[in-house]
Amino acid sequence: MLIEVWAAGVITTEIHWQPTWTTVAGKQRVDAVPGHEFSGVVSAVGEGVEDMRPGDEVFGMNDWYSNGAMAEYCLAKPTDISFKPPSLTHGEAASVPISALTAWQGLIDRASVQPGDTVLVHGGAGSVGAFVVQLAKLHGARVIATASGRDEKFVLRLGAERVVDYHAVRFEDAIKDVDVVFDTVGGETLRRSWKALRAGGRLVTIAYTAADGSEDKRASDAAFIVKPSRTQLTQISSLFAQGKLQTFVDRMVPLSKSPEAYAGRLEKHKPGKVIVEIRK
Repeated sequence: MLIEVWAAGVITTEIHWQPTWTTVAGKQRVDAVPGHEFSGVVSAVGEGVEDMRPGDEVFGMNDWYSNGAMAEYCLAKPTDISFKPPSLTHGEAASVPISALTAWQGLIDRASVQPGDTVLVHGGAGSVGAFVVQLAKLHGARVIATASGRDEKFVLRLGAERVVDYHAVRFEDAIKDVDVVFDTVGGETLRRSWKALRAGGRLVTIAYTAADGSEDKRASDAAFIVKPSRTQLTQISSLFAQGKLQTFVDRMVPLSKSPEAYAGRLEKHKPGKVIVEIRK
């Protein structure tokens, strides 16, 4: 499907990821277009696409090895996108797909969160962590999050019962026997997280890399990479329609400022993602 892009989300670390610079076969990629989460309007559909048509407002993510949405148009499979939540602007919708799908796939698919579980979320004020907090709460879990002190009120409003300021407290000394750890930070935070987990508990991480130097096979087994899913995006869209999920945008910038956004040169004003506005 050909999508007329209205807005696209920025993930600064994407510039360093392997799919940005190599093909699936391992050959060098050149002129890769970043930005794999977007909101826009269907411009044209390929053969066999029957349930979406030109003019439909959609949001989603496309494959990491394909060209992304920091452009006027991008290509996506119909299985990777869903109808945009009517309650969200294109800018707001573009902040959702990768972060919400990551939270969903880690918390529900991999960690199998259950009502009554205690979930520890590292980076509760981040774009992924904010969705983890909300989804865990919706599934009847008790949520504890780590965040900076300045973000405590924000994370509590999302549904966390307790926020630990990681600048002031070693979380593993203050938190014990949790059922699930969802790590968005990696490194030392990931290595220390096992001390907070109960025996038989589940840990998932989106921040593990071999460069961490960890020889703990548990860490590599806990790592995963988000995948597109129309089914899950449709469920997420329904939660927005019911007023059960919120998303947050730090700022909207024009396409001309996307190099500054990817270089991390834009000062952060509040929790939320930087969104590039392609069309008004």
